[in-house]
Order: sequence, then structure tokens, then C-alpha cells
Amino acid sequence: MAVTIKTPEEISKMRVAGRLASEVLDYIAPFVCAGVTTGEIDRLCHDYMVGVQQCVPAPLNYAPRGHAPYPKSICTSINHQVCHGVPGDKKLKNGDILNIDITTIKDGYHGDTSRMFTIGETSIQARRLCENTFLAMWRGIRAVRPGAHLGDIGHAIQSMVEAQGYSVVREFCGHGIGKQFHEEPQVLHYGKPGSGLKLEAGMVFTIEPMINAGKAAIKQLGDGWTIVTSDHSLSAQWEHTVAVTATGYEVLTLSAGSPPPPPF
Repeated sequence: MAVTIKTPEEISKMRVAGRLASEVLDYIAPFVCAGVTTGEIDRLCHDYMVGVQQCVPAPLNYAPRGHAPYPKSICTSINHQVCHGVPGDKKLKNGDILNIDITTIKDGYHGDTSRMFTIGETSIQARRLCENTFLAMWRGIRAVRPGAHLGDIGHAIQSMVEAQGYSVVREFCGHGIGKQFHEEPQVLHYGKPGSGLKLEAGMVFTIEPMINAGKAAIKQLGDGWTIVTSDHSLSAQWEHTVAVTATGYEVLTLSAGSPPPPPF
């Protein structure tokens, strides 16, 4: 499948979908605390997306080849869960770290973003992992410009996190996005400078590094969706949807409550 170049009109619609996805995270933040279940977080997000924003939660019943339909409206990945954690009856507890991944569909276009949340008093190591993963995502974003290569993004992320003693999950990556949830290209979070597809204005894709405190190896749980670290080490992820512009990049998944870009 070829990479689709989005028109300014399409990017304008994706800007709306992206903002809505980020605003779900703004909305849910006060509810993310010890004692709440991930199922309750899912219910609140679903009701907000459908009832208030009048958009569609893309994960609900999403069924790529080889998978049963995903049963919830968001993904909630706790501690050693890397991605695609299925909300349920598990209560958050003091010291947990949590990724909430939101994808909205508005007027036929997708917006995809995720954030890390810390629950109560987390360990220094857990906070440091979340902070460095956030920095790594932004280092990848800052590598985006016309004429750059996908490998430049991956290298910017990989070189930073491995220098800190972390590892990059390789089985999952960023992806093109638009009318479809997952499009070309695949955006690896590791790589060599100057390698891979050359970027052009109008490309839109996610950058969503999954960084493990321990080794990179992962495994899938029996629910067919939840991915965890094989060594039970903590994992963190941040995600934005990014458009390549004529002069650089635009982050499409920003809202009033988005954490500001780090100073470099």
C-alpha cells in the first residue's frame, strides 16, 4: 500500500480529530487515581467521546486480521503492560504508571494520541522512565521535515533511550493514519540516519515509542490483545499524530491540557 499524501483540507479535518482525542485525555485526567478501575476510565471516556464530542471511539470492535474484535473504547496499559491493555475490573493503586491511548474518528478521519499517568507516589525509576519516554517521542518529532528519512526519527529515539539504559520495543511502531486507523508508512522507533522512506509534505503518521526499563522482549497475554514485557520490567509510551509540513512538522493531537514540548 502506498503512502497517501493528505490535502490541506484533509489535514484540517485530522487536526479536529486529533484535538478531540487529546481533549479526551484532558477530560479523564482528574479521574485517574488510586481505587478507580480501568473499566470505569473506559466508560467515562466512551461516554465523553460519544455523548459530548459526538465522535466514534476507533478501538471499539476494531478487528485487524488474526484478532478478535477489541472489546473496549480505549486502551489502558499498566506498569509492565506495553500496549493494547484491555480495560477491566483492575483497580489502580498508589505507585502505578498508566498509559491511556485514545483514537477518535470525526467526520471520517482519525486522531490518535496517548499519555502516561502516574498514580500517587511513584518510584523515582518509574517517573524517570515516563519522563525519558516523553523526551524520546519529542526527539523523534523534531526529526520530522521534508527530505528527512524515517530512519532519522527512529535513530533520534533509539540513540537517546539506549544511552539512558532503556530498550526500544521493536515489534510495534508508529503508522500512517487518515481515513484508515492504520496506513502506510510504518514508523519504527529505531533505525539509522538517512535510511528508510524520504518524508514529503502532506504525510501524516504517529510517533509512539514504547520504551522498556528492562529488556526489549515482549509477549502477548491470553486475551489476544494485551502486550507485556517478558521480564516484567516497567514500560512507558507517549504518542502524537504528526503531519509533515513544507518547513517541518505540525503536531495534530494538541489541546489545552497537553504537556508542553520539552526545551531542547
